[in-house]
Amino acid sequence: MKKVLFIIHDLYQEDVEFPLGIGYLSAVLQDNGYKVDICNQDLYHWSNKEVADKWVKNKDYAIVGIGFLSARFIETVLPLCKEINKVKGKSLLVLGGPGATATPEYILNSTKADVIVMGEAEKIILSLIDNLDDYSSIKGIAYRKKDKTIVNERCKPIKNIDEIPFPAWELFPMEKYRSTCQYMGQDHNEYSFPMLTSRGCVGNCTFCYRPERGIRFRSITNVMEEMKQLYDKYQITYFIFQDELFIANLKRLKEFIQGLKDYGLYKKIKYNMGGIRANIVTDELARLLKESGCEYANVGFEAMDQKCLDIMRKRETVRDNINCAENLKRNGVTMGLNFIWGFECDDEETLRHRIDFLRKYNSYSELRTIRPVTPYPSCQLYLEALEKGLLKNAEDFYNSFKNSDLITVNFTNIPKEQAYKMLFKANLELTLDHIKHSKMSADEANNILLGFFGLYFEGKTTFRGARKYNKETKI
Repeated sequence: MKKVLFIIHDLYQEDVEFPLGIGYLSAVLQDNGYKVDICNQDLYHWSNKEVADKWVKNKDYAIVGIGFLSARFIETVLPLCKEINKVKGKSLLVLGGPGATATPEYILNSTKADVIVMGEAEKIILSLIDNLDDYSSIKGIAYRKKDKTIVNERCKPIKNIDEIPFPAWELFPMEKYRSTCQYMGQDHNEYSFPMLTSRGCVGNCTFCYRPERGIRFRSITNVMEEMKQLYDKYQITYFIFQDELFIANLKRLKEFIQGLKDYGLYKKIKYNMGGIRANIVTDELARLLKESGCEYANVGFEAMDQKCLDIMRKRETVRDNINCAENLKRNGVTMGLNFIWGFECDDEETLRHRIDFLRKYNSYSELRTIRPVTPYPSCQLYLEALEKGLLKNAEDFYNSFKNSDLITVNFTNIPKEQAYKMLFKANLELTLDHIKHSKMSADEANNILLGFFGLYFEGKTTFRGARKYNKETKI
């Protein structure tokens, strides 16, 4: 029996979420007769050498797999791969996820991995493990052959995502994953857990990268079956929907609510919604969100100037943002107020408009600040940076990127040092305003502001921002 090891790489933090992508792949492999082991470095914080020596060395895995996002690649995945390569023997080191998919040639060359899986991996992983001696006909992979990097034809997205089995929860320490995070409106005795009810988004924002275009929804029946199993087996009563677009329209929301009633979950569960477009949030939709258990709706408002929204290709208006915020606030749904700054249209005035909106609609249940935009590899903004000569290539991006609260590429006409002064002043104002309306102490606020100051002006890049929801202090 061929064996596969998935390593959930360390993020060097305690609040980690269940790795849905690896959960799906593990289920697919098990259903097809393969043995799967999971190394939870994210939870237990083993060193990279410990992982390599204890989990990979002399284990004879067919595949050692790691999935990742671009943002923490240099810090986490690159050194981990270095250690694995020393001991992996005949095992294939296979990398996947959005980070690997975006720039497969660079990732292969920098990590010395054997194979990159591009896009959705559920079908590709089966083709790969069944054809370990010949990759030439496998769609959706890139690989190294002697001194060459070969990128095969992409695989089409999975059309019917109901076909994908539920994650293989039984392979993971669920007692830890259901307890590591605390979310808005979650009681201390409640367990939370992430889910996906769709893949993709209807938008095409310039700063957003995803491996596949368009959106595909799971059937409500399929969603409810998974929720019911998590509720019954693991006592999950708080669900985190990590979809880029959880609710696309009122019809879908009503079907979701009816599903909760049909499966006996209505008024028994709460949920946290990862994504919703401002232009669909009517008063009725906001009311139904609240009535159905929505504790938090994350909204990408991003800007409060129409020129900026148009440059971002948001396909939304300033009025859409205002109506959305008014409707959610009126109906008691806590908002995640997301704003980024640093596009070619941006200046001190556009930053001021973002600050004013944040202060007007802030629930003060968490500290919200403003980040510079980051052109992650393969998004439209990244391609524009290449065209304008602001970036040379993927290697240049990764050498330049240090932290998502830092300016990786300056698209504005403002000198970077001045831009940092403007951002610090903005986030200072937002933090001081938050103190007045919340339980945040002056010491906590001071630590956050020192973090921003060190990040912007002293090169201290380990600061992770201020948006963490703290279950003790309700930051």
